[in-house]
Order: sequence, then structure tokens, then C-alpha cells
Amino acid sequence: MNRITVVALAFLVTTAALPAAAVGAGASAASPSQQSDGSADASAYTGTHVAFDASSNALVDYRVDGQQVFDNVTVASQSEHHSRTGLGSNVGLDAVVNLSGLGLDLRAQSETRAEIATDGSASMTAHDSERGILTVDAGNEAQYVEVDLAADSTANAESDDRVVVNGSERTGAFVVVGDGEVAVTENGNVTADLESDSTLVFRSYADGERDENAAEQEQLIANGTATAEVYAEERDGERVTDVATYGQDIAVNTSEESRDRLEMSVERTHGEGTVVIASVSEAAVAGAESADDLAVTVDGEAAAQASSYSELEGGIGEEPRYMVTQSSDASAAADVLVAIDHFSERDVVIQSADGSGEDGGSDGEDSVPGFGVGGALVALLIGTAARVRR
Repeated sequence: MNRITVVALAFLVTTAALPAAAVGAGASAASPSQQSDGSADASAYTGTHVAFDASSNALVDYRVDGQQVFDNVTVASQSEHHSRTGLGSNVGLDAVVNLSGLGLDLRAQSETRAEIATDGSASMTAHDSERGILTVDAGNEAQYVEVDLAADSTANAESDDRVVVNGSERTGAFVVVGDGEVAVTENGNVTADLESDSTLVFRSYADGERDENAAEQEQLIANGTATAEVYAEERDGERVTDVATYGQDIAVNTSEESRDRLEMSVERTHGEGTVVIASVSEAAVAGAESADDLAVTVDGEAAAQASSYSELEGGIGEEPRYMVTQSSDASAAADVLVAIDHFSERDVVIQSADGSGEDGGSDGEDSVPGFGVGGALVALLIGTAARVRR
């Protein structure tokens, strides 16, 4: 099932759990960019958080919450680049500049993402979230990616698989998932070498938001431990959800029995466990006081609450674990991470800690009816009601 279908089904399931009036509001708030005559602009995207233009062979003027983070992003087939330039495959990333990019096609736009196809095997997905997530998937061929940063940004390589970008109002991180590397060129821009089936992930943060938690999560993504990131936020009274996938061969089926209970069937084609990162806006967790508001079971057994990322990661191969972290003061969000110990198919239940499984009311207008963090994650993970597969 492709990603566009995932988004469509996620929206339908979310619709079933929300009042009808609330559902219609967010769609217009995050609609694709419009030309002056009211028709959709096929070469641009404007969402609630993310906006960019698409030229014939590059993404241009990529912005998150109004701040430019890239001047342009270009993807080129390594085989074609070597043939055109006469450079061998052992060329250093510093020499990979002025790429002749693959042709782009802004194929699909929705309220939560934009899908960009190329005339090669590569593809890009821009997620309209507060983190402005952009993924570049190499497909079945090796690719080069060249990113010209915004004029006020500087980049620093922390390792072969991670580069941190600092701007005047936003920071960000490029992370390579799979085989490849990312580096800073002599002119201060970012270049990545992606082998086939590898992905370049970019996450953006407001000033001061990239803290130790963010860096730990980037490492989980880079080493293939965290294979999906789900986010939920309130837009004009509507809850909007989406999922970015960083791993391969993972599928999630979810069902909702009540407002504070969610059952999931999670599958992988191999036995290794994984971590799902969920980012929930302040509105989605309003009224929650602690991680004790959340309970997670896997195959009917309670998951253990982890107190650190290493403890969470240690649950893979040992026992299911979960962890809730409050983002820094600069961010109005919390992150919920769930580690599943092994596969192939596991039944996961996420619910409020009282385990009532009953519909309930709420005294707060912004909180999820009847529960706190647990309910926020339930509403969040409804967005993965379709099978998420790469």
C-alpha cells in the first residue's frame, strides 16, 4: 500500500473519531497553494508549517513556519553523474557539486504531506509538521543529494551519518538511514551519498528545541532502531495526524474499540523489534500530568516504563517498553516512544492508565475526551490505521 493511500485511510479513521464540524476545518487550513485564479499550483506546496516551490529539477525555497531552511534541494543518480562528469565512484563528497538534478513531479498534495516523484528511482516526501520533516528515498539506485542552505545557516558534521544545521531562528539535522554518508562541502552546503534503499531524513526544530532528547531520537533513526515517527496537533479545533516511515518492511493495523483504547497489530517481515516515535502537540496532551496517564500492553502483557533512551532501546529483544519525554521549554510538544521487543506479528493495546476502555467526558476543551497522554497517543495512532509499509 502506498503512502498516499495510508494518508487517505488515516484521515478517514480520524474522521470517524471526531465531530463532523471539526473535520472540515483543518483541510482548508492546510490546503495546497493556490494560484490567483483559484486553481491548484502544481509546482508549489503551502501547508500549515511547510512551504516550498518545485522547479523542473529541484525543491526551491523550503520553509518551516515561515523561516527558510533550504535554498534548494537537488537529487541526482550517481551513475548518471559519474557518466556526465567523468568522475569515478570513489570521488569524495566535497567534489559532488552543481548536480544536474533528476526531473521532479509534485505528484500528490494533502493536508499533511507532499509527495515528490523523480524521473529516476528516488522520491521525496515533505511532511507538514512542526518538525518540517523531509525524507529523500534513494529507491533501487544510488543517489547524490545536494542541499544549498539558507543564507543565514551554517552546517556542522557531527558524524558520517549526521549533519546539524544552525540558522538564526531554526536548527535542523540531516540523518542518513541505511548505507551512505552526509557531509558539509567546502562552500558550506550539505551533500549526501545514498546507496540503494537508503534514506536521507531532515528534521527541523524551533530555536532552542533541539535538545538531548532530539539528538537521542536522531541516533535511534540513524541506527535503524526507530522506524516510524507519528505526529498529531490541533489545527483550528481539528486533530491532524500523519506518519513518516524510516524503516522497511513494517506494517501497522489499528482499530479503536473506545475513545481511550486502541488495539494494534504490528508486523515485520523479520523478527527484529523497533521503536515508534510519537510527537504530540500541547493541545493534544493538555490536562495530562505525567507518564502515569498512559498504559501500554503487548500481547496482553503490560509494557515496562523506561526511564532513559538506553533502557528503552534495551527492551528490543527483551521486553516491550515505553517512554514519555516532555520536549524543551521552547516546544509545546511531548514525545511518546514505544519499543516493541520482537516480531513477526504482535498485538499492542494503548489506553489510559485506568484501563476502563469506556468512553468518557472531559472538562477541558483542548484535551482529548476522557483521558490524558494515553488518549492523546490513541488519537495520534489512529492516523496509522492503514497498513504502513515500505
